[in-house]
Amino acid sequence: MAAAATSQDRPGFFARLRIGRIIANLALLLIVAIWTFPTVGLLISSVRDADQLAVSGWWTALTTSQSQGASRLGAASTQAEEGGLYVISGDIFTDDALALQAVGITSREPGGFAVGDVIEMPQGGELVVSEDGAYRWTSPVAFEFSGAPRVYYVASEPPVFTLDNYVTVLTTDGVGQSFVNSMTVAIPATLVPILIAAFAAYALAWMSFPGRGWLVALIVGLMVVPLQMSLIPILRLYNGIAAPFGGQAQGYLGVWLAHTAFGLPLAVFLLRNYMVGLPREIMESARMDGATHFQIFTTMVLPLSFPALASFAIFQFLWVWNDLLVALIFLGSQDSQLVLTGRLINLIGTRGNNWELLTAGAFISMIVPLVVFFSLQRYFVRGLLAGSVKGG
Repeated sequence: MAAAATSQDRPGFFARLRIGRIIANLALLLIVAIWTFPTVGLLISSVRDADQLAVSGWWTALTTSQSQGASRLGAASTQAEEGGLYVISGDIFTDDALALQAVGITSREPGGFAVGDVIEMPQGGELVVSEDGAYRWTSPVAFEFSGAPRVYYVASEPPVFTLDNYVTVLTTDGVGQSFVNSMTVAIPATLVPILIAAFAAYALAWMSFPGRGWLVALIVGLMVVPLQMSLIPILRLYNGIAAPFGGQAQGYLGVWLAHTAFGLPLAVFLLRNYMVGLPREIMESARMDGATHFQIFTTMVLPLSFPALASFAIFQFLWVWNDLLVALIFLGSQDSQLVLTGRLINLIGTRGNNWELLTAGAFISMIVPLVVFFSLQRYFVRGLLAGSVKGG
């Protein structure tokens, strides 16, 4: 009877399991969508026309947008006589892409008249405006008004996509130098902690010495120390060390050391936990063959630890590349040493509300991290999970 009950309950168990997997997959897709939408919006905004971007969101990029404007008609001196009528003609649009929907003669009612309606003008005569913006203002007597009267309109504009935002950002003075500066900071600040942490992780994983456990605990504790709280003390320490030699901490060496020091705890923790899980038999066989620790480390452990190395490389590079605070403190704000994130902020600050440049600049700054991530992403999950759950 117990076996029968178990066999009857089993279909229900598998049904609940399938439902649980479906819910988990849907939740995962929802999280991915939430994280992806801002990137999609950033990309679409970066290729939209600046005027359209200023009045509508990126989700309306494929719809026709409406705009209001005003234009001046021709002065009385531009009139011409045609068949007994005095005529002033011209075009109220400077953009051929606009399509007129309505027109008016006061700002309170910019769409008071339909396209093609005959409008009695306060200056005399009749005004007729066509859909393409061309107008014809006629009067049986000569026009004698002064100035150029305004006409208001409501127009529709099809979606406009352009690369002008990218061209403006890329051709701005200093952007190329800031890109090089960011690479100069990010590459050494990623490679140096990986190299140091790999040696330290091997020692903590496969070499016996007193206090090894306490040292691992100390490294784990250092992971919770925020870099931002210690920037000023570190800068003063660097200046104190460099002053007797006639130097100062503000430079590439200072920012490399800062990123290396605060990246090492995570790197050592991740790599050490990964190396502990490597097969012990391989290490013992190598020692029996007379291999030294350095030979085992360089020829066996490093190649086998590549997933963990790639995982930390992604973390460290993304963090350093997107950093602004550390770079400003240790490099300063001089044009010759300003990183890309600082350059983009200055670019927006000097151009007022032209935030369409921010979207293009942000996407340009994302290209390098995306290349790094997608080139190493096949190792990312494997190295991260192994470094998270293995230990010894």
